[in-house]
Amino acid sequence: MIAPVDKISVFYRDILAGTLQTDPSTGVCAFEYSDGWLANGFSLSPTELPLQPGLIYAEGGKFGGNFAIFEDSLPDGYGLYLLNRLLKEKGTSLKELTPLQRLSIIGTSGMGALSYIPVMRGFPSQREVQEELELDILQEEALKALSEKEPADASLLYYNSGNSGGARPKAAMVTHEGMHFLIKFRHVFDPQDIGKTELLYMTTARECGVSIPRVGLVKGKYFAIERFDIGPGGERYHMASAAALLKTDFRNQDVDYTNLLALTGYLTQDPVQVEEMFLRMVVNLVAVNKDDHAKNFSFLCKEGIWSLAPAYDITYSPAGSNGEHATSLFYKGNPGLDLVIKAGTQIRIPEKRCLEIVHTVEEVCQKRLPVVNLLRKRPF
Repeated sequence: MIAPVDKISVFYRDILAGTLQTDPSTGVCAFEYSDGWLANGFSLSPTELPLQPGLIYAEGGKFGGNFAIFEDSLPDGYGLYLLNRLLKEKGTSLKELTPLQRLSIIGTSGMGALSYIPVMRGFPSQREVQEELELDILQEEALKALSEKEPADASLLYYNSGNSGGARPKAAMVTHEGMHFLIKFRHVFDPQDIGKTELLYMTTARECGVSIPRVGLVKGKYFAIERFDIGPGGERYHMASAAALLKTDFRNQDVDYTNLLALTGYLTQDPVQVEEMFLRMVVNLVAVNKDDHAKNFSFLCKEGIWSLAPAYDITYSPAGSNGEHATSLFYKGNPGLDLVIKAGTQIRIPEKRCLEIVHTVEEVCQKRLPVVNLLRKRPF
């Protein structure tokens, strides 16, 4: 039996940002900023929670009546699978819980700077993985859990996942020389060298000019990526996915790259960062990364200033959704150069610069990657 939760205090680091409660008559969540946060804080989501006094109500019929920015703290894919396994052991399931109960389970162990009090008792909280040797154990247990052919230690796996997103198993709090890394493991359907493949694609994106975190291989096989939601002193940064900021469920795949470009401009007011989003779109198209859904793009907010977060989850993913990119371009799932140029010039990137970006990305990808989707229909 999961304890009922009537109200949650939402904290940014150790500062009370506001309270979240459910309207008993409608089941819809309502949030109210604290007086201290109104005086010194920032909007947790400019598209959903404007910095204003009084109750703000979530949209009914979406996210179980919750706000998208808070639902963004929940894991997806692998993390959600593990959480549901733990809940089944307690005689319930995720779909039977209220939004406040779900957030209470996340408590202080989610990604980013937000935490939710009270913390639900009886669930493991995030811990650090200190020994490299433990990674092999986590990989073995993850494969057991995902195959569902053998008993697996779901609690151990959930401890270490840090409520991170994505389909592949992860350990979210591996520390090395004072820095925090997320480690990815192999899924049952992944090839043995999946870690090397992701490293190749991420470093290729960096050579194309994309801003990425520090990456590498642990024990020669596990892909490691530095966590950009944690600063050098261990301080947490507020983070929101594009899906949350656009108030959409990424599984619906109803986001277009024009939405991402517009969102980047709206949040950052910086043409350089808008061009970076354009570059990431071109890299995904050329490198055949069709798993480019809206939760694979994030933004950071530091002291009220929003910026495009470093890129992640860029890898070879040809299947997509029925062979199309999860994020469309002018509603086309496999767009050509004409639509790429149209998207760029529409946000005031000169056509010549758009072509330069495409040329650079194609040139780099052709040198480094085994499969490339060339966009240019005419000589540069």
